[in-house]
Amino acid sequence: MDQTRIAVVTGASSGIGAATARSLAHEGYDVICAARRTDRIEALATEIGGRAVACDVTDPDSVRELAAGVGGVLHLLVNNAGGAFGSDPVESAEPSDWRAMYDVNVIGVLQVTQSLLPALRESGDGVIVNVGSTAGRIAYEGGGGYTAAKHGTQVLTETLRLELCGEPIRVTEIAPGMVRTDEFSLVRFGGDQDKADSVYAGVPDPLVAEDIADAIAWVATRPSHVNIDELVIRPRAQAAQHKVHRV
Repeated sequence: MDQTRIAVVTGASSGIGAATARSLAHEGYDVICAARRTDRIEALATEIGGRAVACDVTDPDSVRELAAGVGGVLHLLVNNAGGAFGSDPVESAEPSDWRAMYDVNVIGVLQVTQSLLPALRESGDGVIVNVGSTAGRIAYEGGGGYTAAKHGTQVLTETLRLELCGEPIRVTEIAPGMVRTDEFSLVRFGGDQDKADSVYAGVPDPLVAEDIADAIAWVATRPSHVNIDELVIRPRAQAAQHKVHRV
């Protein structure tokens, strides 16, 4: 890169977000690591030579502080903060879990994108990468709230691309399948390690965070005229949401 390009990664305290921050730093980006857990992002920023900004994407004031910390120019925004809470069927699901999932996976993406669009425009060559999910493309039992939220992520991304057509900003969704990280399933199942482990039981070589980070870095470093609309990534063992090879 001829100049130092600036990137923001939300949800950078662990998993895909932390791996993406490392990958982008390797590509030469000045990475702003944004998340709620300041101790983690400060350690990560020190490791990669980036910057840490505390941010809760569901809090408008916090998002405004992130935008202030970024400044007037931004080249890459990775909306990675998200999550799944609960796996109950629709009949017995907690509405509060659904609200929380919509808040972080859709409203959070909306708020961060709105706040940082002026800086992305100012760069003259901006990229927005929204981390969605294969859950944003199909329904499955026990996943109603999460699939609804991730469908929202997908449609938000598609709409934004239409609305920004003609501007110097590219818009991409990365949609991972089974990615084994330290926290995603554990959070979804309320800290039940056995349930979290059962998701990946017998699956040979599920994806890991670094696989998705590698894809995000690839998308972000394409020539300016190349937009990768969406990238669906699954492990070889997963042919579809309901078709997983286990040994």
